[in-house]
Amino acid sequence: MNLVVTGSSSGIGLALTEHLLTRGHRVWGVARSNQSGLCARLGASFRSAQADVSNWEQIFAAAATVGQAWSHLDGIVLCAGIQGEVGPALSADPARWSQTVRTNLDGTYFTLRAFHPLLQRAPRRAKAVCFSGGGGTKARVNFSAYGVAKTGILRLVETIAAETTDTPFDINAIAPGAINTRLTDEVIALGPTAVGQAEYDTAVKQKATTSNALEKTVGLVDWLLSTESDRVSGRLLAAVWDPWAGLGKHAKALAQSDVYTLRRILPEERSLDFNG
Repeated sequence: MNLVVTGSSSGIGLALTEHLLTRGHRVWGVARSNQSGLCARLGASFRSAQADVSNWEQIFAAAATVGQAWSHLDGIVLCAGIQGEVGPALSADPARWSQTVRTNLDGTYFTLRAFHPLLQRAPRRAKAVCFSGGGGTKARVNFSAYGVAKTGILRLVETIAAETTDTPFDINAIAPGAINTRLTDEVIALGPTAVGQAEYDTAVKQKATTSNALEKTVGLVDWLLSTESDRVSGRLLAAVWDPWAGLGKHAKALAQSDVYTLRRILPEERSLDFNG
């Protein structure tokens, strides 16, 4: 398959890029940094573009470059993102807070928008895999900008899925679970005063723990890019916890439900009555 991976120079993006190449796919990596060294190491099946995903002109130019070389795109994996501004929301730096949201949320939208014409030319159902987690479904103290962006990505995924129901296109989001990346190192470096004692302790424990979260995430990406996931769309799937491998046979029922989506909890669902 012809695939684009954003954030391909480090962390989960790099791990996925290397894995997808071993599966025989062609990967075009997009990152803010120069990846010429990575091109030399990974071989001819890997090509790169240097672009900031939160800059529309840059990501549009990257998509145009890919389009000059490839007739179509089979799938896109959007890993690019930053942890950004950390601290209580009402004392955060407004400019850095906004930039965090812009990089994560605008970066996801801009990339989907720029590469969609190439995805439309895919000879099979095209696939888009976005990344959420870390405050996307519940409040994460001191990480409001990151959490708000990740929640926005989930709603964007659900909306695009609803808008493309009658087209051969599936888009989903992943919660990868606890994986040791530069984001973990950033939390530890910032310390408990900035991030909060609970976040700091979790990061330290995570750093010292061997987890299968990356392996599960790689497996979920493989599945979401494959025909086995056809017509599963608009969902948030937890790589470590959800039974995603068998969801393909339930695609029709899933599409008619709100399972694995953002939703509002009603009092009666918690056996509460607030009418009196």
